[in-house]
Amino acid sequence: MAKWELGRLWQTLTYFEVIPFINCWQRIFKRSQLQKSKQQTSMVILVAGATGGVGKRVVKNLLEQNYQVRALIRDVARAKDMLDSRVELFEADITIPETLKPEMMQDVSTVICCTGTKVQPVEGDTPTREKYYQGIKFYLPEVVDTPELVEYEGMKNLVKVVSAHIPPATNKLIFDFTNPNAEIKETWGAIDDVVMGGVSQSNIRLADGKAIFSGIVSTDNNGGFASVRTRNFDTPLDLSDYEGIELRVIGDGKRYKFIARCEGKWDGIGYCYSFDTVYNFPTTIRIPFQDLIPVFRAKTVEDANKIDASKIYSMQLMLSKFEYDGELNPKFEAGSFTLQVEYIKAYGGQAKPQFIQISSAGVTRPGRPGINLEEEPPAVRMNEQLGGILTWKLKGEEAIKASGLTYTIIRPCALTEQPGDKILYAEQGDNIRGQVSRDAIAELCIQAMNLPQAVNKTFEVREESQQGKTDWQNLFANLQQDS
Repeated sequence: MAKWELGRLWQTLTYFEVIPFINCWQRIFKRSQLQKSKQQTSMVILVAGATGGVGKRVVKNLLEQNYQVRALIRDVARAKDMLDSRVELFEADITIPETLKPEMMQDVSTVICCTGTKVQPVEGDTPTREKYYQGIKFYLPEVVDTPELVEYEGMKNLVKVVSAHIPPATNKLIFDFTNPNAEIKETWGAIDDVVMGGVSQSNIRLADGKAIFSGIVSTDNNGGFASVRTRNFDTPLDLSDYEGIELRVIGDGKRYKFIARCEGKWDGIGYCYSFDTVYNFPTTIRIPFQDLIPVFRAKTVEDANKIDASKIYSMQLMLSKFEYDGELNPKFEAGSFTLQVEYIKAYGGQAKPQFIQISSAGVTRPGRPGINLEEEPPAVRMNEQLGGILTWKLKGEEAIKASGLTYTIIRPCALTEQPGDKILYAEQGDNIRGQVSRDAIAELCIQAMNLPQAVNKTFEVREESQQGKTDWQNLFANLQQDS
């Protein structure tokens, strides 16, 4: 009988922070090491027009709610004076498509667009745009920021690059092993049967655009399993909006297990799913949450609750000689093994808005039969004098709807600097008038971003007279999707 490998046991327990005193120092060291990589890999909210009246409020609210924010702005120097230093600045101009680079969209999950035409009060006092972007000079003589250029042509440019690079709204990428980084390397570690006296050995390494889980599994010393597992996530994953987990793998013909945990215990209940692989052939494995089996040390737990997908603490991949309750894995063989994993994602989620646009109430009214311009707000009465600003905003909305992105188009009534402490009222048909706080619109954007009920809806919004909190879900649930 082989000796219990105490060195490997100690290494496993310390890696997974099972020993309290060492845990404390490990966390301090790990956070300092991973701070930069987490900053690079977290999903990002892109705010276009981030230095405008609504845009700067959107940025502020996002930061307060711990989102990572990237600002699309024309002038970096101006933005640095206005925005928090935590905001990543990307200098570009939506009216110059060459400046909208693919890297602008890296890791972006949602775009909140607060761009708009700056109306010039004096005829002839509109400077031409002469600007450097990433070392390239763009000079457009006789071209000014007209509503057509900003609200329509600029919007087409923006949605084109967004639709080409934003990920599908119904999937959530959890681990992308095709783009390895320090955080992934420090998250996964081996847990083999050494914890119960066995001698199996495994590891996980990143190579050729995949995570390679490999090693040698042995039944000596009553062992028979090898696995790799994540450390507990700093913040448990909320996957409650999704149907299950998807893995893209290349296997060796053996049967493996995927395990997720919805509590932070080292040795608590795990939720398991067994899956077969085809030798050296790419396979997509879909694991519905409802099919995960609650187990404790390979024994099913009959009275356990179903997995709580709103708090996933860790994930694990395992090769074991056992299935469940003493039954043997029919495809198990002692010896070497290899499982290559390209990605792990949540699938089947409800679509949420990918593009949120701040438009304007009244965009359909210029030229509408029966409209009495004397009763309309100034923007509607003066649409022609303002270069057809509402007409071009409406065409910009149409460009968003034609892009294939899931969207929410918000048409605020007259914007004010008042506190956003009143209940919001929303309606469709472009008939309402009134006013609404920029603070309230900024928060409305963030709420819409997280609600499937907001998908593909266009609506007008104003404040009610009474103070209070808006019921966001009810606000969107009472609106109809665009046809």
